[in-house]
Amino acid sequence: MARIRILLADDHKLFRAGIRALLQTVADVEIIGQAADGREALRLVAAHRPDVVLMDIMMPGLNGLDAAVRIGRAFPRTRVLILSMNTDEDSVLKALRAGAVGYLVKTADPAELELAIRAAARGENFLSSAVSGHVLDACLKRIDREQTSLERLPLRQREVLQLIAEGHTTKEIAAKLDISTKTAEAYRAELMKALEIHDIASLTRYAIRAGLVSVDT
Repeated sequence: MARIRILLADDHKLFRAGIRALLQTVADVEIIGQAADGREALRLVAAHRPDVVLMDIMMPGLNGLDAAVRIGRAFPRTRVLILSMNTDEDSVLKALRAGAVGYLVKTADPAELELAIRAAARGENFLSSAVSGHVLDACLKRIDREQTSLERLPLRQREVLQLIAEGHTTKEIAAKLDISTKTAEAYRAELMKALEIHDIASLTRYAIRAGLVSVDT
């Protein structure tokens, strides 16, 4: 089985020594180098092309997040796994946006570190158990806040929008939905008011952009 080649990047020598000692007991894992800051990490990644970089966020010269972005651009086969004391969702989301495949809290159990390394080597995402719960809650809340105008429409209005975009007349829409023509006209008026779009051509373009219908419809 191929060994997982690891680069450690952290400005605390004692922490690096502890991680190194821990990983020396893990089968199929090899420490190929250590860096005390982000720039040194970049140089070592370029020289050795490790499979995984275990990297702290707060480092002098070049922080771990900016280093992760550069590694992702220049060496996409090298996966970055962030190691940090921070457990807030903002730090986790920043790390993931920077291209890290995982986020592990420094207080995690050794077994979790091994799981995170193996997941990162496979290119899979991994979140420390200490942050995964509230990060998921934060993401769900953010999804609610960032709900699109299409998603905010009642289902019936979305049905009407799709049928309009597909080229159906008001009478045809009424027949398909088993409602009166007057009710279909009311739905169309409510739809236009909700979206602040007041002509059929613009409604159709909106539906296409939103992925509700295809260009070929």
